[in-house]
Amino acid sequence: MKYLLRTGGLLLAISLIFFSACKEKSKIASMNLEGAEVLHQNQKRLTDLIIYDVFSPPVAARIYSYTSLASYEAIRFAKPGYSSLTAKLNGFEKMPEPEEGKEYDFLLAASKAFFSVAYKVTFSTDTLKIYENDLLENFNDKLDQETFDRSVAFGEEVAKRILARAAKDHYPQSRGKARYIGSHAPGKWRPTPPDYSDAIEPCWGDMKTFALDSSSQYKLPPPPAYSTDTSSAFFKSVKEVYTISTNLTPELKDIATYWDDNPIVVEHTGHMMFANKKITPGGHWMGIASIAARKAKADEVFTARILALTAVGLMEGFISCWEEKFNSEVVRPVTVINELIDEKWVPFLQTPPFPEYPSGHSVISASAATILTGLLGDNFSFHDDSDKEYIGMERDFNSFLEAATEASISRVYGGIHYRSGVEEGTKQGLWVGSYILQKTNDAK
Repeated sequence: MKYLLRTGGLLLAISLIFFSACKEKSKIASMNLEGAEVLHQNQKRLTDLIIYDVFSPPVAARIYSYTSLASYEAIRFAKPGYSSLTAKLNGFEKMPEPEEGKEYDFLLAASKAFFSVAYKVTFSTDTLKIYENDLLENFNDKLDQETFDRSVAFGEEVAKRILARAAKDHYPQSRGKARYIGSHAPGKWRPTPPDYSDAIEPCWGDMKTFALDSSSQYKLPPPPAYSTDTSSAFFKSVKEVYTISTNLTPELKDIATYWDDNPIVVEHTGHMMFANKKITPGGHWMGIASIAARKAKADEVFTARILALTAVGLMEGFISCWEEKFNSEVVRPVTVINELIDEKWVPFLQTPPFPEYPSGHSVISASAATILTGLLGDNFSFHDDSDKEYIGMERDFNSFLEAATEASISRVYGGIHYRSGVEEGTKQGLWVGSYILQKTNDAK
């Protein structure tokens, strides 16, 4: 997506597919309201909103987590044997339970819980509300009024308790914090070209964790010590990034592009600035989770659990990763290469605005892949087209961990991470995902 603005006397050329409140009636009238497809469609609409509002990757993971947990906690009563997830996580109130002997449509309740939370944790909700209204109208047409009202009320009560936790997870308190612009100390992160933006979410490591005891529960080893000595481990890692980037094959470029998942990339041409919006890393993995659930023919309750646990894995991964990022504050390859090797070098991917170590995409990909493997099994092959409408690409994978491994190394191909950042990030993500499965009793 691209859009057009004028700012600071410069023409910021950006063209965008706008969310319009004035649209034709949703096509949901022809959609099957039975089963998991409603949950998949709900998530897809949320992903579109997240892309439109350009939420940062950590914030997007928070949105997916609370909405998906709300959906699951409302729908789990549709099938015996599914326990509460929030009861096993940190800081949630006890969730409501349906009245015995009363009729409910738990798919409706789950949708209402999902949207009620979504409206409180996002901004541009007009189109989402139109979609929800159409969805509720379809449910209303097939239910008696008492069952409809009771189901909606149940979903709203679940949302209320989910949002009570969101209000005290440190996110509201972190808004308005001072800008983080790094340091010019040797080896420390500083803003990178082309926009030299201050860092994204420097306080994310202070967020209240869902499953982990703390953001530092899994402690990474120190990154290679900064050194300009050409024989040092650090300088060799810098040189490796430079060598790879100057010899990229078309295949490696495709891999880097496929897993870029930078929510907004600004391209400069003279006085023109072109910005592209696309899916976040978490959004990409939520799309994969949805694809996998469909392939597995998961029913609506298991689908909701798959989506909720994947989202929690993303959130915990970002919290753990960000805690270390802003502890070690490792300088990005572009800064070192421009200063010590080649002042004109530009990485294949645009460097995101935060410290290097560890790789966030490596952490959250390994975490999500571990959770999906635990829920759906090893060697679960899938065709990933979750990003196709945004970048026009799709790929096939033999397993979730294969996809996570490719996502991780893509950051080195893209010139934005050192090998140590992706390797240690992957280890952290594998641990985070395994810990979540064990804590929620989903480990196999």
